[in-house]
Amino acid sequence: MHDGERDELIARVADELRAPVMLDTGFDARVMTEVRRRDNRWRTAARWWTEPRLRLSPLVGLACAAALAGVVLLGAHALGGPQARLEAAGDSGLATEPGTQVVQFVLVAPRAASVALVGEFNDWDPSRTPLRPAATGVWSVNVPLERGQHQYAFVVDGRDWQPDPAAPKAVADDFGSPNSVITVGGKSS
Repeated sequence: MHDGERDELIARVADELRAPVMLDTGFDARVMTEVRRRDNRWRTAARWWTEPRLRLSPLVGLACAAALAGVVLLGAHALGGPQARLEAAGDSGLATEPGTQVVQFVLVAPRAASVALVGEFNDWDPSRTPLRPAATGVWSVNVPLERGQHQYAFVVDGRDWQPDPAAPKAVADDFGSPNSVITVGGKSS
């Protein structure tokens, strides 16, 4: 190819490229329809996240909120640590001496046949403080305790020693069993 032929070819290609492109008269309408359709998908998705799909009367909504709050409070009471279950001595029905406070110990053990509380306050004797079944799988007992820190554990079915899962753990004891700790009446001196 000669320089002259190449220049002529380049000139023809350039002329073709400079020529205006004629589009179908319906092209703009088809493009805009597709843009609107795709935009509508995003709006539909956004509406799914932002618009309510279930309509409730204010009274039904309030009842649902109250029921949910009740479930949360009952769960917190049943699963809360003993720090949250300290009671005033007059409320428990147990005779207490001055300087003692009644503590409710609770353990959720649905498969247990028996549960006992052992600790420094009962000489670690499983026969002295049995828990009573309070509901399906929930065991509890009220114990008057003196002010100070007390280590304790639960004995399930007479053989399985367990710390309270809802209370802080005490430092390891001499026997290798983990215990829980409760502080009654603030920090002990």
